[in-house]
Formats: sequence, C-alpha cells, structure tokens
Amino acid sequence: MRRRLNLYLTDDCAARIDALSASERITKSGVVEAALLAFFSADEGPDREGAYLRRLDRLSAQLGKLERDLLIGIEALALFIRYQLTVTPALPERDQPAARAQGKERFERFVDSLGRRLQQGKTLVQELPLDLTAPPDPDGADDMSASVTEEAGHDPS
Repeated sequence: MRRRLNLYLTDDCAARIDALSASERITKSGVVEAALLAFFSADEGPDREGAYLRRLDRLSAQLGKLERDLLIGIEALALFIRYQLTVTPALPERDQPAARAQGKERFERFVDSLGRRLQQGKTLVQELPLDLTAPPDPDGADDMSASVTEEAGHDPS
C-alpha cells in the first residue's frame, strides 16, 4: 500500500532529485524512498558504526604498510646513491661517450628486469622481514654504506 505525502523541498534538493531520477530512469518517488530507507537503516543498524570502524582500521593498516614500503624504497635509493657517489671515480672526458653508451645499455637491461619482476608479482619489500624497526645508531653512522664501501676497497672519506 502506498500513501501520498506532500513535501516542501528546497529548489536545489528538488533539482537533484529530478536529475537523479532522469539519469537512473526511476521515479522521483523511488529516489526519495531509496534515500529515506538508507537514512532509516543507518539509525537501525548498531553494527554499522562497527563496520565503519573496521574499515577505518583496515585502511590505517594499509596506509601503515604503504608508508613502510615507501620508507624502505627511499632508504634503499638513498643508500645506493651515496654508495655510487662514494665509489665511482670521475671519468676523463675522452671516456665519457663510451661510458654513456654502456650506461644506457645497462639501464635498458635494468628496466627489462624490473618489468619482468613486477609482472611476476615479486617485490623486494616482500622479501624483507616485516619488522625492520632497528633502533637508530646514536652516532649517526651508517653501517650499511660503510660496510659496502669497505668491501669495495674504497675509503668513504
């Protein structure tokens, strides 16, 4: 059974109902009824707030993992750059064209390898332990870059 109600709405609200009704190809009464049912169901479901909280918790956890992964990527890139700048000597002007050509070839192989790895779903972050929260070195020294530099036989200073 349906009952007729006379309602007063703002022009903006009535225009939005008209637009939604036209785009969804349903009656204006159907739009208003669906909106009212959604409004009433929010009040009825005590678990609705719990569902929102669970979703927010899940999103927070995902953001935490994303932040961790981004931090790992930035740190890895920074260590690599520091290492490269520390151990790579400047080339004489005559050797630079050959080095650029070799660098271009190596970069293309790197991009191909990266593409294959990503297609397989493998990531370096997945291979790392989940808890990488080692306490910071109080001296500010960087063990990784120092050990890599020492292994390469170069003095970091």
